Amino acid sequence: MSTQRTVRRLLTVLAGAAVTTTLLTGCFGNPIGDLVSGGAEKAIEDATGGDVSLGGDLPEGFPKDEVPLVDGEILFAAGNDAEGETGWLVTVKATGADPVADAVAKLEAAGYTEPTDVGVTVEGFAMRTNGTWNVLVTGDTDGLAYTITSVQ
Repeated sequence: MSTQRTVRRLLTVLAGAAVTTTLLTGCFGNPIGDLVSGGAEKAIEDATGGDVSLGGDLPEGFPKDEVPLVDGEILFAAGNDAEGETGWLVTVKATGADPVADAVAKLEAAGYTEPTDVGVTVEGFAMRTNGTWNVLVTGDTDGLAYTITSVQ
């Protein structure tokens, strides 16, 4: 799969997740909200066939030893394996002054490099790969969204 196609696919997934996260973040701080949140997780899991967490946990099978995340509260996490492609979306309420730079530093320390065929430099956006995983990071001082897909 070309990097441009991967980026387009990641941006589409990211846009949908951003809307979901915006609608759900901070809205459920009571027992009724917890029931709604649990129902939302179940509905999303049923619709996508993936594993979803609306706060605190990474999906089952997430490669946490291979994809380092910045420190912070996990707000939303989802994973899916479809048509031979594995992927996850994770949003983190990061604590650093420059979360995107922190994320890039962690990825590069783990052996990730910038793909040579991306050809785009945008503030608040970074893409790194290690030959197994493509990681797209977007965000600002309010938080980060990671989109992780298997390299095809």
